[in-house]
Amino acid sequence: MMQPSLAIPKLQSLSPLHFAQPLQAPKPNLKLPSTSHAVGPLGAAKDSSVFLSAIGRAIEEEEYRKARAEVNRKGFALEGYSIEGVSIGGHETCVIVPELKCAFDIGRCPSRAVHQNFVFITHAHLDHIGGLPMYVATRGLYSLKPPTVFVPPSIKEDVEKLLDIHRSMSQVELKLDLVALDVGETYELRNNLVARPFKTHHVIPSQGYVIYSVRNKLKKRYAHLNGKQIEKLKKSGVEITDTLLSPEVAFTGDTTSEFFLDPHSADALRARVLITEATFLDEEQSIEHAREHGHTHLFEIMEHAQWIRNKVVLLTHFSSRYSLEDIRRAVSKLQPNVSAKVVALTEGFKSTYS
Repeated sequence: MMQPSLAIPKLQSLSPLHFAQPLQAPKPNLKLPSTSHAVGPLGAAKDSSVFLSAIGRAIEEEEYRKARAEVNRKGFALEGYSIEGVSIGGHETCVIVPELKCAFDIGRCPSRAVHQNFVFITHAHLDHIGGLPMYVATRGLYSLKPPTVFVPPSIKEDVEKLLDIHRSMSQVELKLDLVALDVGETYELRNNLVARPFKTHHVIPSQGYVIYSVRNKLKKRYAHLNGKQIEKLKKSGVEITDTLLSPEVAFTGDTTSEFFLDPHSADALRARVLITEATFLDEEQSIEHAREHGHTHLFEIMEHAQWIRNKVVLLTHFSSRYSLEDIRRAVSKLQPNVSAKVVALTEGFKSTYS
């Protein structure tokens, strides 16, 4: 039976070009000494010294363990969100934001995604939707409530057929709320959080998503009133507040750079965190090649950097042709061009030295 993954602890903030390397120091071998054989004051003093030395080694081992855990972290702490996942062009994409209980796309259903209540599908390529039946089935296996899955309206019917095929083949229930959410429509995830799709440009129908926080603000015309006066107006049925939507996290999925220039993408480009693709990074693959395949080239992000108002940009969906070092060099070139902090999701990519 599959076991649910443990929650990853909250991460410390990372620098824009944080690429941790494994520690080389050997792990201490701790063995506490026995003190039961101590005889007399001299023996007691000797054993006490040995015991204190062992405690010192225990502290060193704990520090080593913490350091190793820091190196092995697979996510980022970005603007109050612990974002994790994997996104390798053509292989799999699934980006998870536990604070929002959301996963964006689900190419192969990583175990951490199973505990997210909402999944946002950007388009129907298998590396972005292939893990959906497994995700729904595993939630049922763990007796978790049926999830809510959002899809572009144009693929809802086919997604229903896909799930029906798996129901028939495996003879299991696949319970979910499948929502066709169109560009410009709004869906309330909870009383202070809503989702809204925006148009993206891929080789098949696609859309991105913005998650907004919701808060109410007193209307300016009532700002001069005291508490009792405001309460009286409220009881009389007068609407005294404006509802404000603040874009928190935006996810593009696969898209060309056209979305940067679309006025309807403004909220995605001013969200606190923008998660967007950069499939190609260098001159070996041209901008034209990226556009023909419905993707964004890193050079285009540099070109359109003036439109980016986000606090953080998390780059994803690099081609599997690249190594960690290739990605690191590319991000270092982009960073001076973009006022936001730029980080790269490199889970699953290998170093040329490994």
